[in-house]
Amino acid sequence: MENLTRKILIALVLGVIAGLLLNFVSDTVFVFLDTYILTPVGQLFLNLIKMLVVPIVFISIALGAAGLKDPAQMGRIGGKTIGFYIVTTVIALVIGLSLAFFIRPGHEGIFDTTNAEFNAEEAPPIMETLMNIIPDNPVSALANADMLQIIVVALLFGIALAKLGEKTAGLHKLLEQGNDVMMFLVNFVMYTAPYGAFALIASAVGDAGVQGLGQMLMYMLTIIAGLLLHAALTYSLAIKLLGRASPYHFFKNFFPAITVGFSTSSSSGTLPISMRTAQERLGVSKSVSSFVQPLGATINMDGTAIMQAVATMFIAQVYGVELGFSQLVMVVLTATLASIGTAGVPGVGLIMLTMVLQQVGLPVEGIALILGVDRILDMLRTALNITGDAACAYIVDRSEKKKSGTLEKG
Repeated sequence: MENLTRKILIALVLGVIAGLLLNFVSDTVFVFLDTYILTPVGQLFLNLIKMLVVPIVFISIALGAAGLKDPAQMGRIGGKTIGFYIVTTVIALVIGLSLAFFIRPGHEGIFDTTNAEFNAEEAPPIMETLMNIIPDNPVSALANADMLQIIVVALLFGIALAKLGEKTAGLHKLLEQGNDVMMFLVNFVMYTAPYGAFALIASAVGDAGVQGLGQMLMYMLTIIAGLLLHAALTYSLAIKLLGRASPYHFFKNFFPAITVGFSTSSSSGTLPISMRTAQERLGVSKSVSSFVQPLGATINMDGTAIMQAVATMFIAQVYGVELGFSQLVMVVLTATLASIGTAGVPGVGLIMLTMVLQQVGLPVEGIALILGVDRILDMLRTALNITGDAACAYIVDRSEKKKSGTLEKG
């Protein structure tokens, strides 16, 4: 795994260099290479991982629920998980708003806002999302990769396995064998990660362009500072104080999954690798990992929350609008609720940002100003999102082991 991580890091660095160099050659050369080499290679890698997501999530959650004999334990784990996700999302939003307020990445008159256009997609009402958690057709939920619905179906399936006991021992054994097959395929797919990482980052950097990166430098640096601060303070303190463990140990062992999350820009797509890493390298039990991390990939978006906070302040500054304290509080409340209400919706980050801007009276057309660099920032915030999911799983798992008296020191 260490050797593979090194290869992925080298591929990412080479991808950045290749993307920058392609900007100095010609647009025609970049378009040709991106169309026929970079995008296809990157997409094939993404498809390989996404191919495994639904079966892994269903099998692992079902097995995890079957392994939790006490229903009270499942409720306790769920409460801790959702509580952690909501608190860290609020902290992420406060960090993003604070940095954007003091750094002021946007200035009125610098950007041309007259031609800025953005077609905002509407998110479904939050009650509709909650009502649709239980699918009327489980097969359709699996086919459409609707994570919230898959989680519910798998939980119910696992609870039934636990209650029926010996009657379903054969089915339980079949799921365990299916899990072994999935883990074998994850290991196989990981060997293609360096090539996929190179292609994805080269395409992203080349598409943004040197000029685009330069114009949005302060905006990008503000978001990057927020992401690093949230990881270094919020997650590190949580692991130290709540998990009673070394943050260095956590980040070092979870780093391979972070590099893959950065490459794919997809929390759900990275699930197979992030779950395996948490279980094998951090010692998180399968029962906790299989519930906490898929749920986090669906509703926990700390990186996205930081982006929304900075983007909201940036757009307000560009349009010369001063946001009052009550409006800033509304940004925090709206973004926190939106992270749950838009769970599983495609393009969730921009839909959530649209909802926030509309709530505080800012023009949604301002989103067009940040789209050019959003692909690169999406990689960074995905890396933070999956780190938060793993941190929650690690902390919850250690608290459960401590309660049962099985926690090992180290």
